[in-house]
Amino acid sequence: MGDWNHSLFSCFDNIKVCVITYFLPCYTAGKVAESVGESCIMHGCLWWFVPIANWYCPVVIRGKVREAKGIDGSCPMDLVIYCICGSCALCQEYNEMGIEGISRN
Repeated sequence: MGDWNHSLFSCFDNIKVCVITYFLPCYTAGKVAESVGESCIMHGCLWWFVPIANWYCPVVIRGKVREAKGIDGSCPMDLVIYCICGSCALCQEYNEMGIEGISRN
């Protein structure tokens, strides 16, 4: 198992993703979910509209990102990370999955 290529607080490495995540976390959450085979629309809407799901779904998706990339971690640690800095976690996952759509220019 390995480590993240992008640290949790390297959200400013891609400033466009950082800004979009700050204002529209549902977009970033949906794109990350889509990158691991889940529904972009469903996860984006759950993030925005459903209070309990906006904590549960990101933790599950973060686990899938870790699994896809062979990264060490656990579900409780993912929950702690989302409680501390959910926006940074979303940026980290987005950058880790190498999602195209928001250029780095």
